[in-house]
Amino acid sequence: MEDGTRGVLLHHLTAGGLPSVTFAIAAKESDVVRVSECPAFVISGESQGITAKDMWSEIKEYGSFDRLKSEEVSAPSEMGSVIGAAVAASLTIPAKKEHTVTFALAWACPEIYFHSGRTYHRRYTKFYGTIGCAAADIARDALHEHTNWEAQIEAWQKPILDDKRLPEWHPVTLFNELYYLNSGGTIWTDGSPPMHVLSTNGDKKFSIDRCISSNPKSSSDQSQATTDTAILILERMTSALEQRQTRTTVSAALGTYLLQKGEENVGQFLYLEGSEYLMCNTYDVHFYASFALAMLFPKLELSIQRDYAAAVMMHDPDKVALLHDGKLGTRKALGAVPHDIGMNDPWFEVNFYNLHNTDRWKDLNPKFVLQVYRDFIATGDKKFAEAVWPAVYMAIAYMDQFDKDGDGMIENEGFPDQTYDVWSVSGVSAYCGGLWVAALQAASALAREVGDKGSAEYFWFKFQKAKKVYQKLWNGSYFNYDDCGGRVSSSIQADQLAGQWYARACGLAPIVDEEQARTSLKTVFNFNVLKVKDGRRGAVNGMQPNGEPDLSCMQAREIWSGVTYAVAAGMIHEDMFDLAFQTAVGVYETSWSEKGFGYAFQTPEGWTIDGRYRSLAYMRPLSIWAMQWALTRPKPSSKPQVMPETITEATLQRQHAGFQRVARLLKLPDERDTRSAFQVLFDYTCKRMVT
Repeated sequence: MEDGTRGVLLHHLTAGGLPSVTFAIAAKESDVVRVSECPAFVISGESQGITAKDMWSEIKEYGSFDRLKSEEVSAPSEMGSVIGAAVAASLTIPAKKEHTVTFALAWACPEIYFHSGRTYHRRYTKFYGTIGCAAADIARDALHEHTNWEAQIEAWQKPILDDKRLPEWHPVTLFNELYYLNSGGTIWTDGSPPMHVLSTNGDKKFSIDRCISSNPKSSSDQSQATTDTAILILERMTSALEQRQTRTTVSAALGTYLLQKGEENVGQFLYLEGSEYLMCNTYDVHFYASFALAMLFPKLELSIQRDYAAAVMMHDPDKVALLHDGKLGTRKALGAVPHDIGMNDPWFEVNFYNLHNTDRWKDLNPKFVLQVYRDFIATGDKKFAEAVWPAVYMAIAYMDQFDKDGDGMIENEGFPDQTYDVWSVSGVSAYCGGLWVAALQAASALAREVGDKGSAEYFWFKFQKAKKVYQKLWNGSYFNYDDCGGRVSSSIQADQLAGQWYARACGLAPIVDEEQARTSLKTVFNFNVLKVKDGRRGAVNGMQPNGEPDLSCMQAREIWSGVTYAVAAGMIHEDMFDLAFQTAVGVYETSWSEKGFGYAFQTPEGWTIDGRYRSLAYMRPLSIWAMQWALTRPKPSSKPQVMPETITEATLQRQHAGFQRVARLLKLPDERDTRSAFQVLFDYTCKRMVT
């Protein structure tokens, strides 16, 4: 190696065409420190050379490897043998003095291989290359730069550690929960297309994300701009269908195609839902965890959102067997936000999840709209907003089919059609209904930012309409779980104000009255928190009004670490600081404290009242960074928010007509209809083209 660095590079040969890997061990040599190497010693097998015992004897007797003969450590290894290598640093330290000796271990596996056969280059290959001695270069950089890196980490952590508002346990837990960004099966590509082109069912799949590059803001005629978004989407659908006939497109959730001229391609980012739930970028959970990326790695967060924007505009008619009812469902419907970006073939085969048909889930599309707007205000990236705006519009239009009675509010359909995927819900619900109300407001705000005045006014109208319906859940103390009149309809859900929390986090107007929000959160604290182990476990998901846990299903009686942090974040937004930290401390006591259950650096999704965990090492607890977001983001101005002008009846009708045309195209086919979802869409589009 160079620059005073000496070490050994180990080449590991893989079989079956799998990506190769190299390891480097090195130490930094100086006038005081002498570095020597043992390039190879035999651990097992028939290879010739010194053994591991010989290597240790050399160190014990001489303190270095300088006396080794080259022929003893340079013979090629035999097939089936296992070899190791070692680096030694020798120095003399005078009495009462100290000296630091620095070693580095690095490895390089430049290619990422997925089960489908597609391979990608990792992000670091942009800087270290894809062949050669990348591991050695990484080790050398670590030896020379690690003190700078450590200083930057300390500078980043110091303001939080010095924040006197925070209880002692909180900063430690805040930083430690970040273990998951590294240990959660993380993959970061260089952003280039896969290195191998595979055959796909391209004759059936299609995507509309690259069919037309214009956007609503490009129109100088404001009256025309009021319908531009709907027209743009309809034209994209037509173009996609025409291109599908000639098979000129590849359908994939590759958000890199949405990058505008001059924007940096930082690559694509994947992490698992959990060590036991093997799906990449699970979106209903990323909704909570995403605050960590939004605050610390905002460009990676935007990359994930671009991928999902591309996925919204993607249709995959492949049939998937669903575990919930044994029926076959479509893998991914146009306009639906997928549950995850895939596992066997990420970006190209989304929705590895197969418990339910998530095309009918009620939380995914609103969560997409809210995260996009949150990320826009976090970064101020107008190009990002413009690129994903058509997908946001489609995500809202897709949900129109779930407003069964036309009152402006979506209804749950009597099965677990949201992130609580074994907890059934029916009708208007506190969780999904609140997310919908907040998403409509966020869509209106984003439309204003991209210059789509007509859509801004229309979505504001829909927001006000849905907001009124949401009030039917208010019972004076909290918002009911749902309005179907079932046995759990009056349950106290810890996460009932998820929509209010996100609206506040986005700097939007609250979706419920301030007093209602505070009263609901106090009820959650008094029931879901304090009635469980004296408030030292976190917030149980569901409680009955009589103070007993909701035992209707497993998830209702569980305590979810990530939801507990999210509830605490919502409390901070409502200036309920003491209650927030009294709520969140339960996660620390259970998972991180010496008196807890030993879940440190593997925080589970949840646990029961007596501490029995489910799903170790899970994504959602990264939501502790939502608390930090709430603590550090500037409070919205006390001045009244500038609302869109009152929409005229003519404008409303024009916008509604365009919106409904898109919504009808995106509507899922009747289950009794024998045509495929694609055929229904194709038939409808052909009819639209000739009328």
